[in-house]
Amino acid sequence: MDVKEVVREHYGRIAVGGTGCCGGMSAEQVAREIGYGDRDLEAVPDGANLGLGCGNPTAIAALQTGETVVDLGSGAGLDCFLAARRVGEAGRVIGVDMTDEMLERARENAARGGFLNVEFRKGEIEALPLEDASVDVIISNCVLNLVPDKRRAFAEIARVLKPGGRIAVSDIVLERPLPPGLAEDATAYAACIGGAILRGDYLRMLEEAGLTDVQVTAEADAAGLLLDSPDMKNSGTECGCVASVPAGLVSSLHVAARRPGGSPA
Repeated sequence: MDVKEVVREHYGRIAVGGTGCCGGMSAEQVAREIGYGDRDLEAVPDGANLGLGCGNPTAIAALQTGETVVDLGSGAGLDCFLAARRVGEAGRVIGVDMTDEMLERARENAARGGFLNVEFRKGEIEALPLEDASVDVIISNCVLNLVPDKRRAFAEIARVLKPGGRIAVSDIVLERPLPPGLAEDATAYAACIGGAILRGDYLRMLEEAGLTDVQVTAEADAAGLLLDSPDMKNSGTECGCVASVPAGLVSSLHVAARRPGGSPA
């Protein structure tokens, strides 16, 4: 299975089709379920919220005026636009995504919303199109679980962060190994389950990449969010992946860490 092609095709269809499908809820319902408020949803262009993600990383990033922020797997631009309002005209936001359809939609959204301090670059997280030590904050929303080579991805995050720079990501992790059938299911991979790794491995890899102060700042069982409708529970659907995902198998985490040096936020 070429997991990158599976992911690219899956999210390309979502970009063209309009929204994701999480638990049979609308994009707005999903956003509210995972932590976005009225002000967030009113502050972004129509079409920026596709009902994807497992948290609200901009809410936990403590963004400051003038900072440079990078969103890994930026999709249609929801978190980029929220970050742009927080860092202001003196700041800069860069969205990185590997899916052409998502990049096109995000750029259209940015133009329609007048976001002059936001740009979108095509790239893969294992080889970020960014200079060394050039970023104050990295955010990401339920995307790092999709990356096949997580060690390389975490090393890239550490490379592009400035000394003292930080991450604030929302992601899916496993609490125990997946059953073989689920681990090998292509749709489960695209649905943020098949590529997830164990919680301890995830946190340890961040430390091994050179990041420090690694901590989980919030967590929740993710089975209900991922599989809360008949569509999600029936294998073979575009959104669904498996017959069932038991409670306690997958968790949604907010994770914070920083690169040593500089002045911690």
